[in-house]
Amino acid sequence: MAQQANLLESVDARTKLAGSNKMEILLFTLGSREIFGINVFKVREVSQTPKITKTPNMPHGVEGVISLRGNIIPVIALSRFVATQDPADGDTTSTMIVTEFSKHTQAFLVHEVDRIIRVDWDKVRAPESMLAGNQALITAITELPDGKLVSILDVEQILSTVIGEPVIPELPKAAIDPDTFMFFVDDSMVARKEIVGVLDKIGIKYHQANNGKEAWDKLQNLANRAVHDGERLKDKLKMILVDAEMPEMDGYVLTKYIKSDHRFQGIPVVMHSSLSSNANRAMGSSVGVDAYVAKFDPLILADTLTPMLVG
Repeated sequence: MAQQANLLESVDARTKLAGSNKMEILLFTLGSREIFGINVFKVREVSQTPKITKTPNMPHGVEGVISLRGNIIPVIALSRFVATQDPADGDTTSTMIVTEFSKHTQAFLVHEVDRIIRVDWDKVRAPESMLAGNQALITAITELPDGKLVSILDVEQILSTVIGEPVIPELPKAAIDPDTFMFFVDDSMVARKEIVGVLDKIGIKYHQANNGKEAWDKLQNLANRAVHDGERLKDKLKMILVDAEMPEMDGYVLTKYIKSDHRFQGIPVVMHSSLSSNANRAMGSSVGVDAYVAKFDPLILADTLTPMLVG
């Protein structure tokens, strides 16, 4: 397919997006007039749907499995999760988008793939309350030049619905100064819940934000307050945990802002992302992150954060 070729050809170009506050979105439909999108970084390939092997006791939305280059992966029908504004008038499973994120590979069935667009993150907004029916599954909204809206799906939330949320084990309490705290930002509701679960287990106080711009505004307020009180921010704020892809400002730009502001000197920044490829790790390093943790392994997250919080 032409879309598959375009995806493969644009991989090198996408690695240059770090710090540009831009993202690339693969557009697709589910048999209605609505347009949906997924971050291209999560997409491995696009193809016509092959024969799917039905298996018993599959979770809701899983049509079966396929063998892809020697690996057995689940096939998920997105139309089972996303309610459209008008009834589907065509096959919603003819095209397959193979994705890789959060250490899982799976295929999503869609009606048709359209094209890849590049947008500025500041043109990507959180969904409005009027979209309440799908709000838990839509992480952001953006607009095409012709005025049509694109709903960007929270595929982490969909995957969590299919396979279940990870169980956070008992974690040792860290010897953390009770007057200190950390800051984290993530636009995914399921990710925020998982992070809070780990932080509560290890015993660290925290402030949080839902997107990069909100995070930067809150961090500025913390820094201004520390200056006003004649304190060093790093004596209270021990670490900042950032997601990579977020509406309004991505984690790469947020990290650049933090690292270029002397008030945050000495405060480590950890990137916590479902995008776990070497290219994404390199992008994080290019903007100065001190560590990169792939979502979501509670033990690895705790092991990464604890030394920075007690140091």
